[in-house]
Amino acid sequence: MHFKEYLANLPAYKPAKLIAQPTQSITKFSSNENALGPSPKALAAIQAALPNIHRYPDSAVLSLRQKLADHADLSPEAVICSNGSDEMILLLCYAFLREGDEAVMTEGTFISYFLRTLATGGKAIRLPLHDFTHNLAAMVAAITPRTRLLFICNPNNPTGTMNTAAEMQEVLAKVPSDVLIVIDEAYKEFVSHPAYPDLLPEVRKGRQNLVLMRTFAKIHGLAGLRLGYAYGHPTVIDYLNRARPVFNVNSLAQVAGIAALEDEEHVARSRAHTEASRTFFMRELANLGLQPIPSQTNFLAFEVGDDAAVTDGLFAKGFTITPLSGWGLPGYIRISFGTMAQNEQFMLALESVLATVGQK
Repeated sequence: MHFKEYLANLPAYKPAKLIAQPTQSITKFSSNENALGPSPKALAAIQAALPNIHRYPDSAVLSLRQKLADHADLSPEAVICSNGSDEMILLLCYAFLREGDEAVMTEGTFISYFLRTLATGGKAIRLPLHDFTHNLAAMVAAITPRTRLLFICNPNNPTGTMNTAAEMQEVLAKVPSDVLIVIDEAYKEFVSHPAYPDLLPEVRKGRQNLVLMRTFAKIHGLAGLRLGYAYGHPTVIDYLNRARPVFNVNSLAQVAGIAALEDEEHVARSRAHTEASRTFFMRELANLGLQPIPSQTNFLAFEVGDDAAVTDGLFAKGFTITPLSGWGLPGYIRISFGTMAQNEQFMLALESVLATVGQK
C-alpha cells in the first residue's frame, strides 16, 4: 500500500474521556453543548420529516441556505452548509492547500484547524496565544508567500476570549487579498461584549478573502445532527461547493435547522441560561481560589495544576470535562455549562476533587 506520509503520520484525535452515550450517572461538561437541548420547533420538524427518511436530502440544501441568507441579508449563493464545522474546515483545507502550503493559526485553539491542515498536506504555522487570546498582529506577521489560510476562532475555543472589532479591522486591512481569512464564529451567539465584531457587512460589500463559519451545534442545541454553515463571497462559495460531497447535509438536519432559526425564544432562553451559568461559575470558582479566564462563551477554562488527575477525579464523580494539556495549555481544564442543578453538583464534585488532588 502507498500511504500518504503526511496522512499516515497524522496524530490520532483523542477526545476528552467520554462515554458512548450519556447516562444518568455521567454528566457531560466536556463538549460545550447546549444544556437546554434543541428547540421544540426543531424536534417537531424532525418528527414530521421522519416518514420521508427513505428519500435523499436536497443536495443543494436550498431551503436552509435561503433561510440563512435571509437572516444575514445575503443571497443564497453566499451560503454553504456542511456536515458540521469540522467538515467545513476540511473542505477549506482541501480546496485551498496544496502540499507544502501554509495555514496560520494559534496553539490553544480549536484543534481541527491543525489536524485538517496536516491531513491535506499543508504546513500548520502555530503561534502562541497572548493573554489567552489570538495575537492577531503576530499572526499577520507570520504570513508568507506560501500562506493560503488564516484561521481565527472568535470567541476562542477553549479559552473563551475574543478579539475586538478594531483588532479585526486591522487584520482585514493588512492580510494580502490572496490569503483567505477564516473566522470561526461558532460561539458568537453567546457573546455579550459590545466590542465583538460584526463582519457580515464585509461579506455584503463583496470582500472575497473572508469566510465566516458558524454552527447549529451550540446555541441551537443540534450537535448530534452535525450542521454547520458559512458565509462568503459567491465566487469562493461556488469553489467550495465543488469540493463538497453530494448529500453531505442530511434531511433531518436541514428541516431542524430551518425550524431552529425560527425559534427566537429558544435562542433567547439559551443565551440567558448561559449568562446565568457563567455568572454562577465565575463566582463559585473564585470562592475556591481559582481564576477562570473571562469568557464570552458557554464554557470556562481555568488552571487546576494537574489537569489529568482532576479530569480523572471528576470522571469518578460522574462528570466529563476537557483537560487542556493537549491544547497547549498544561494545567488547565475547560468546563461546559449544564443545568443549574448540574452546575451546583459539579462545584461540589470539583471542590472534593481539588481537596484530594491539590491545586497549583
